[in-house]
Amino acid sequence: MTGTAAAVLLVIVAAALALGAWWLRTRRTLTTPAERAVHATLHTASLAARPLRRGLHTASAAEAAPHLQSLIGADAVALASADGTLLAWNGPHQELAERFREAGLRAVAGERRVLVESAELGEPEVGALIAQPLLIEDSGVVGVMGVLTTGEPGPGLLGAITEVARYACSQIELAELDASRARLDRAEVRALRAQISPHFIYNALNTVASFVRTDPDRARELILEFADFTRYSFRSAGEYTLLADELRNIDRYLTLERARFGKSLEVRLQVAPEVLNVVLPFLALQPLVENAVRHGISTKPEGGTVSIVAADEGTDCVISVEDDGVGMDPELLRSGSLDAVESGGDRPSARESAHVGLANVDDRLRAAFGNDYGLVVETAPGAGTKVSMRVPKFRPGIRA
Repeated sequence: MTGTAAAVLLVIVAAALALGAWWLRTRRTLTTPAERAVHATLHTASLAARPLRRGLHTASAAEAAPHLQSLIGADAVALASADGTLLAWNGPHQELAERFREAGLRAVAGERRVLVESAELGEPEVGALIAQPLLIEDSGVVGVMGVLTTGEPGPGLLGAITEVARYACSQIELAELDASRARLDRAEVRALRAQISPHFIYNALNTVASFVRTDPDRARELILEFADFTRYSFRSAGEYTLLADELRNIDRYLTLERARFGKSLEVRLQVAPEVLNVVLPFLALQPLVENAVRHGISTKPEGGTVSIVAADEGTDCVISVEDDGVGMDPELLRSGSLDAVESGGDRPSARESAHVGLANVDDRLRAAFGNDYGLVVETAPGAGTKVSMRVPKFRPGIRA
């Protein structure tokens, strides 16, 4: 190696060492003990939040208790339900579980913290047992958090207990909101099923009956289609379904309706294969197709065509149901009444007002995917009706 090359190499090495030293100094400056403590606390809080977002029960309490104990810095942490049932105990002195239950019931009854001192516990190794009610506004006490300390609890520890309890309550409240939304979704699905019952089922059975003597084989086929349709429509599993399954059930529905209307009902279907596994709310398409047949085509003497299109549009799937039926006044849409579509533009009757239909689907789409994913309706008198929905091809937490 020449003298010049050696000198260049030394300069490069020195520069690399200087850069490395600068990076280490900068890294130490950016990662101070205080920052590391904050990051560790936030990470522990997130670990406690995950199980509590499933609600307060034995499994979630057992998983959350160690992280709550770490956040508080207590010797032991216990969780109990509002009726005093012990759900989890993390740490020593579990023999005090009965004393915690008693203190917890007092905390629930008074909706305030209960502190049991060492002398009352008869345990010299224990400084205090604190029962902190988990109180949610508008819901009341949903549980109790117990904290065991070896020393006398000071203001700092009591403040930490209050804040950790408030944080736990916020996560449990989110779990209750999720459960409430799921119950609402199930109620709305039941409402849609109620819509199917009086209109379609009566007509389908009449159609089958008309074929029993004239074409028994055709009647048998229609009975099987009807059985599969009702089995899917009244299933008990899940609030979501695959587009492929929804389309398969709509095909059963249209098979029965074509048997009733004959050549006066024509159906056109255009579906991009890549969107067949898109997830959407259960029975989201059925009301759209039923309204197209019932209010668009059945009231048109010469009949008409129902077109169903499912297109791939990047991150979304766009599904439309269009008929060339009687249409309606668009002013009713501008007034914000989707339910008016179901009555063909007339004032809904007492029977129709009980049905949820398009408004139900619109609400469920927005609840699942956000306000950008509601129904879009295009119509005019004598020009038919087109109802479209945009569904994301993937949404975390939503699966069939």
